Amino acid sequence: MDRLRVASLQYWIRPVDSFQQFENQVEGLIATASDYHCKLVVFPEYFTVQLLTLEDPGGEVPQQVRKLSKRVEQFVAMMSRFAKQYGIYIVAGTIPVMDPGDADRVYNESFFFAPTGEYHKQGKLHMTRWEAEDWHVSPRGKLRIFETDIGVLAIAICYDVEFPEIARAAAWHGADILVVPSCTDDRQGFLRVRYCAQARCIENQIYVVHSSTVGSLPMVPAVSLNYGQASILTPSDFPFSRDGILAEGLPNQETMVIGELNMEIIHHSRASGTVLPLHDSKHTAKLVAEPEILTF
Repeated sequence: MDRLRVASLQYWIRPVDSFQQFENQVEGLIATASDYHCKLVVFPEYFTVQLLTLEDPGGEVPQQVRKLSKRVEQFVAMMSRFAKQYGIYIVAGTIPVMDPGDADRVYNESFFFAPTGEYHKQGKLHMTRWEAEDWHVSPRGKLRIFETDIGVLAIAICYDVEFPEIARAAAWHGADILVVPSCTDDRQGFLRVRYCAQARCIENQIYVVHSSTVGSLPMVPAVSLNYGQASILTPSDFPFSRDGILAEGLPNQETMVIGELNMEIIHHSRASGTVLPLHDSKHTAKLVAEPEILTF
């Protein structure tokens, strides 16, 4: 596929009165992406927390995330049905998932659905302090690369994009697109993710699709505030978008950003771009393996 149209969401989290209301909001966005002939739609990290408003959102924070994990089966069935119904790939943000072998352990998982309704998962690999210390969420231990009909993808969930090794490993294994579902409560947190996403894009000559939560749910401490801006980012070179930004939304507005990725250009740039950071990074690995340490 030479050209790939993708949609990234600035998803407004709002109270819902029923799972059906949540389902209607999700389906409306997927249907819109499909109407615009997108082959991939990306939801943000933890957008599923709005399901906590279906019951008393009070209680200790670690219990809240475990309450949310009880919705996984229902959530997966819904997303699988929509992926098949609309013939679209869906990176379904994230939802907490309990470890079946350890009742005290929970992970932050991103489900990736194919148009067949089949799915795989990428777990978050690095926990923020808030996730580790307040929600008691555990990290996963493996990066996954997804080979699909629309290209080779990897998923770096929010904080994970701040670790260059993840995107570099994905690119070395053929990833053309890095998907970054995020949930950030303030501008500083958002900019950490955004700046790092853009750096990973340039370093690895890879497209980045960044999705964010916006809005707030004051009754749910996890998302009492949100600051977000969805974007579709490109490498910084002549064939690509000015400033390396193919599309972006206005901060903190409910919207969907859509862009068309030229897959032929991304492959060409890796072979004959103005600079070749992905190719040259193999030399870097040798340089930093045993640095020369000088004392004076």
